[in-house]
Amino acid sequence: MSDVQPKMEEKLKAYRILLIDEAIRSGSYPNSETLALKLEVSSRTIQRYIEFLRDTYRAPLEYDYTRRGYYYTEPNFFIKSVMLTEGELFSLAIFEPLLAQYRQTPIEQNLRDIIKKIVQSLPQNISVDSSLLGSRISFIPDPPVFLEAASFLAVFTALKVRKTLAFEYRSLQNTSYTKRKADPYHAICHRGNWYFIGHCHTRNEIRLFSCSRLRKAAIINKPFTVPKDFNPYLYFDKQMGVWASARTPFAVELLFENEIGTYAAERQWHDTQTIRQYEDGRVYVKFTTTQVPEVLRWVLGQGHTVKVLGPPELAVMVKEEIEKVRGMY
Repeated sequence: MSDVQPKMEEKLKAYRILLIDEAIRSGSYPNSETLALKLEVSSRTIQRYIEFLRDTYRAPLEYDYTRRGYYYTEPNFFIKSVMLTEGELFSLAIFEPLLAQYRQTPIEQNLRDIIKKIVQSLPQNISVDSSLLGSRISFIPDPPVFLEAASFLAVFTALKVRKTLAFEYRSLQNTSYTKRKADPYHAICHRGNWYFIGHCHTRNEIRLFSCSRLRKAAIINKPFTVPKDFNPYLYFDKQMGVWASARTPFAVELLFENEIGTYAAERQWHDTQTIRQYEDGRVYVKFTTTQVPEVLRWVLGQGHTVKVLGPPELAVMVKEEIEKVRGMY
């Protein structure tokens, strides 16, 4: 409640200043009284806005005593309608380190160009300097994967123009590449890794491809049509993982020990989640997902602090994996 009111006031102020700018540029020589009537505020408030225009936007604003109103001494002056709050300026300032998750991809340069245009549209006396925060804020991105830039761009071009993609691909279990063709339907970025879902010509079925495992991609002049019943969200769970082969939904039930109870209780695990914290500090979490392999990998990483209550299949998978690890040592 306390945060909403200031934000609303800032946006209202920005809107009123744009209206004042529009009235002055119209050549009607508005004054404090006419502007106050139009904006339904006091003349004193209008005077504050006028000073804001002069001080912040360096508006070439003068008062014509003959016509009893304001005008711009430079006819071509106008306020660029990018009015940012303090919080929005802060977001721009921390944009640079956030780009880490897009490095080595064409998207990185595109995002830099967009932000550059936004910054250039700001008034000259307002600058965005990420170095002011550089030593005070850190981001820990997921480990990057290598992406062949030309191939990565080819994937997104094929998505856009809907044409078949030819490429060399190395599956997770193999060390050598094989020639493949696919029709890209949908792209996914999951924890720093990029994938696309599409129809594989070799397998004649919809498959998931990792962009980091393909190379020498080129678009073939062969148009394709995405099936009307294609739903990308049937092939992955945006909150849990991208195992396209995992299609059966399971109700996952986990019990967190009290030593990480607070962590479990405060986290948004899934849109379908149910969370209960017991008096002893343990936390029960339940959600529905198709991504059991991804849940398995996460549970194993938590060691003794998380116990699988369901589904039974997942509990068996945990036991089998533990035995495999035991055999390694």
